Amino acid sequence: MSVKRDEILEALKRIILPDGGDIVSRDMVRALTVDGGTVRFVLEVPAEMGPRMEPARAAAQRAAESVAGVESVSVILTAHSAGPKAAPPPPNLKIGGHPKPQAGPERVAGVDRILAIASGKGGVGKSTVSSNLAVALARQGRRVGLLDADIYGPSQHRMMGLNERPASPDGKEIIPLKNHGVTFISMGLMLKEDEAVVWRGPMLMEIGRAHV
Repeated sequence: MSVKRDEILEALKRIILPDGGDIVSRDMVRALTVDGGTVRFVLEVPAEMGPRMEPARAAAQRAAESVAGVESVSVILTAHSAGPKAAPPPPNLKIGGHPKPQAGPERVAGVDRILAIASGKGGVGKSTVSSNLAVALARQGRRVGLLDADIYGPSQHRMMGLNERPASPDGKEIIPLKNHGVTFISMGLMLKEDEAVVWRGPMLMEIGRAHV
């Protein structure tokens, strides 16, 4: 007598779950195969139910064995996790949904005023004006710091009359030098006279932050 698949499913419908329904209606019976008198299937349950579903697995095996013509039954209990989390909603690209611009320039701690001396043309006296202005303000009793932001052609170390390498005890913070009453830092203090700077991108930004 051959065993029919529907007969096995009818027998398994008798396995009622504690929270309602049977293992067939709850779609827990998977990969059911009937080969002569041999029955195999997987009992797939949610991950949170896995530890307490062994009695249901054993009951399902007994129910399948009770069907006439069944000689052996193999039931594998497996637990599956919930599906992948839903993807986050796409960013809001509507007009007005972009981040607001910064309200104003960020202040540097301990600095009251910043005077920027700059020009798009070289050789017009930026370094001369900067060093003389810094020394003049220092002689008036003001606390002055001078930052040479010219990375590729620094000259403030010559203007200020110093050419010694600044100290860095922790390898991160650079201690600026002081002369003529002005505390200053320049890339020229860290290079040999005949040495060129070839830094670009992130390295250039990092040395700028270190100077500040």
